[in-house]
Amino acid sequence: MADSSTLFTGASRYASDFQSLIDRAVRIASLPLTQLQSARSTLQAQSSALSALEDAFQSLQTALSSLESATGVSGYSTAVSNGAVLSAAVSTGAMTGVWTVEVTSLGAWTSTLSKDGLTTVTDPSTQNISAASSFTLTVDGTPTVITPAAGTLAALVEAINEADLEVEASVVNLGSGSSPDYRLAIRSTKLAAVSIQLNDGTQDLMETLATGGPAAYKVNGMASAIQSDSRTVTLAPGLTITLLSVSETGVATTVTVSRSATAFSNALSSLVTAYNAAVDALDAHRGQKGGALAGQSIVFTLTDALRQLTRYEAGSGAIRSLTDLGLSFDDKGKLSLDATAFQDAVGDNASALLDFLGASAGGGFLQWASGVLDGLLDSTDGALSLSLGTLRDQLSAQDDRIEAEQDRVEQIRQNLVAQMAAADALIASLEQQARYITGLFESMRIAAQMYSQ
Repeated sequence: MADSSTLFTGASRYASDFQSLIDRAVRIASLPLTQLQSARSTLQAQSSALSALEDAFQSLQTALSSLESATGVSGYSTAVSNGAVLSAAVSTGAMTGVWTVEVTSLGAWTSTLSKDGLTTVTDPSTQNISAASSFTLTVDGTPTVITPAAGTLAALVEAINEADLEVEASVVNLGSGSSPDYRLAIRSTKLAAVSIQLNDGTQDLMETLATGGPAAYKVNGMASAIQSDSRTVTLAPGLTITLLSVSETGVATTVTVSRSATAFSNALSSLVTAYNAAVDALDAHRGQKGGALAGQSIVFTLTDALRQLTRYEAGSGAIRSLTDLGLSFDDKGKLSLDATAFQDAVGDNASALLDFLGASAGGGFLQWASGVLDGLLDSTDGALSLSLGTLRDQLSAQDDRIEAEQDRVEQIRQNLVAQMAAADALIASLEQQARYITGLFESMRIAAQMYSQ
């Protein structure tokens, strides 16, 4: 809608009166528009409030996901008695247990270097150790043709690495900063006695600096060592160790994998925090001073969902409810977690906790809670999603009505301006005629007076 306070520019002395008439008429015509805008403000406030509630319940859903994660890999803890000898990590499929590992050898990689007497390379980006355009790299008796993109040492290194032959190439400077001597270094990526040679069609270019060998370790006191072509080995399903140094003779390092009660406790604490935040968000829309959603059915729907979330009871098992885990409610409906009660309930019996929690797709509390929240947050038919969608549709329709009403009021204003302009022009014309006639009479009066003298 145009600004109705724009001054009416007329030629008559009644121009300001005409402007007042236009302003008053537009104000009266704008009353429905004001009502529409007020209704839109209410809808917008409700939409914003629902979005905030959606965020609170999505945070609750995220906390449930974190709790489920604690039933997987993140729920395990590893302990290594000597971290200088080896490190340990768990992954999918891990299980609890205790292992002893004695590292008898770290193994070695085969290492080669381009020979003396080849072309001296002072700039690997412009020079190479050979003028050949292609090379043959032989790894453990298997030859592969290597064709660099350019005749430079840098391009040769890149071509060898891109060939993926279980070796890695690099450039090393055997000279000084002022007089560099860049050489090609090729090392095996496996801990083994790998033979490596590079030929340019006329001669072999590499000399072996060290011949590699496998790493070796003993598990659980076994007499013979296990050999590995890598220092990272799979000790058990979902459990890998990285060999860091050789053990003292006869001294094994203990690796322990156990369920972490701390991971579950932290996840439950996050769930409690998210639950209480959702309770606070809903409480803001209750009572005489309630927010934009006060009295709306969605508030009761969400409140009931929170209650359902905590009503789950398992049919059997040592842990059957959230209360058994140390969770309790205060008089305001807020949750709290008693860490001591949780430890007493879980103790060394992690299997009881896992049975109670289950999985979002496989029974237990997590499936129950996921179903409750999906009923709210599902993008297709969740109660919150549907309510938000309805409000957005209403806002869009309201915007259309407001736009149409603004056009109507603007048309009224323009019509009034045109009518008042016509009236003002007519009055201005009459005023001009009146001044002309008055001037004639005045001239006649003056002439008569002069004649009578």
